Amino acid sequence: MTEPAETSQQPGARASRRLGYGEGREALLKAAVRVVGRRGLRHLTYRAVAEEAGVTHGLVVHHFGSRDALIEESLAYAVRTSLSSSLLEPGTGRPEDFVSGLPAMVEDDADGQAYQYELLLEARRRPELLPQVRALYDEYFDASRRELDRILPEGAAPAFNRLVFAALDGLVLHQLTGIGGRAETEAALAELRSLLRALGSRD
Repeated sequence: MTEPAETSQQPGARASRRLGYGEGREALLKAAVRVVGRRGLRHLTYRAVAEEAGVTHGLVVHHFGSRDALIEESLAYAVRTSLSSSLLEPGTGRPEDFVSGLPAMVEDDADGQAYQYELLLEARRRPELLPQVRALYDEYFDASRRELDRILPEGAAPAFNRLVFAALDGLVLHQLTGIGGRAETEAALAELRSLLRALGSRD
């Protein structure tokens, strides 16, 4: 059963507004990412997303139909945003360009990064989420492999690609949680690029 559209605002709630179809859908995806990133997956409800986006929750139902659909589409949105802003695959084959946007991405899209870690942990508790999480993370692995294949003359072995991505994932997590800062991330990335340059220059 879907939730009925709200007809009145609760005290302190954002005013509802009309959005065009495309604009409304993206606004709701962004709102879902913010809700989960800040409060956890268990707080992802039609009402919470609608309040965050400043619309009636009937609009969330209209666009997504189910909570599972909202989770799946908002995760895909978070991954696409990360792929674009991190420059995981700049397409140049130059080590200095590889993930050059990663430190800024963590600062500018902290909720999006937290959202993805929340989903990973939730998939451990709810195995039915694991296939879609794996499928979407395969996008990261594929992008990383394609760029490493450009950098390394003999290409990147699957295990090496996973090693590199795991290192990047750990750097994001450390910067996101404050275990490490941007300077530490930058220093670690400089070491990684130095390694890639050395491997790429081998005959």
